[in-house]
Amino acid sequence: MRRVAGTNGRRGGRTNGRGRHHLDPQRRAEARPTGLRAHPVLSGVLIGVLCLALGVALVTQVRRTRAGDTLAEQRPQDLVVLLDGLQQREAALRKEIADSEETLSRLRATGDRAAAAREEAQRRAAALGVLSGTVPAAGPGVRIGLTDPAGKISPEVLLDALQELRAAGAEAVQVGEVRVGVDSAFTGAAGDVRLDGVQLRAPYSVLAIGDPPTLAAALNIPGGVVDTVERSGGKVEVRQADRVEITALRPVRTHKYARPTG
Repeated sequence: MRRVAGTNGRRGGRTNGRGRHHLDPQRRAEARPTGLRAHPVLSGVLIGVLCLALGVALVTQVRRTRAGDTLAEQRPQDLVVLLDGLQQREAALRKEIADSEETLSRLRATGDRAAAAREEAQRRAAALGVLSGTVPAAGPGVRIGLTDPAGKISPEVLLDALQELRAAGAEAVQVGEVRVGVDSAFTGAAGDVRLDGVQLRAPYSVLAIGDPPTLAAALNIPGGVVDTVERSGGKVEVRQADRVEITALRPVRTHKYARPTG
């Protein structure tokens, strides 16, 4: 039988003399998947555009998260503590306004204005003395003990505890034997914490005067001071008391530059 040269009995193909079938170059190119024939430069540009879009989306999401209202993400217990603190501050401000109005009325009505003025000045001096830490203070509050067997409690942890107490309305605070003032600072490192240059030793003792339930709740906020100390291997004990005495005093400072006005 006569064979047709260049064919293998299949349409559009040819043999290499050994019976193997090969496609023509043109048909070979047409048989390739479409993705393999895509231009590499176009693919790179496409990938770059997708990466850029993804990056812009991530940056936008991060900015929105940072700019968002963090209160919406707080737990109900945390919001209750914050609300209690705000109510405490509002009550204190209202009382201060009422006292000031009463003092003004007394000064206007009394015949001995000098005596009334002296009494008011003494009352304000006592209040400022408590705030500045130059006079002893007593009242309801909390007694706090922080153990640190592993020596991992850092100055930042004690600073967080102080800030939580202040935010909850603490009017006077004593840490160890040091009275906390407006310019107090925690320094040092874990296991070697100092307050205003005085070394503190574990277990750390903190006394705070204010509304006892509000102060205790502020320290027990989830993820707050108590959780941080426990993750470091320590423990926090908070005891509410009807009377807490703070006896440590701060030295009276003489201001070099600031002068009262008015």
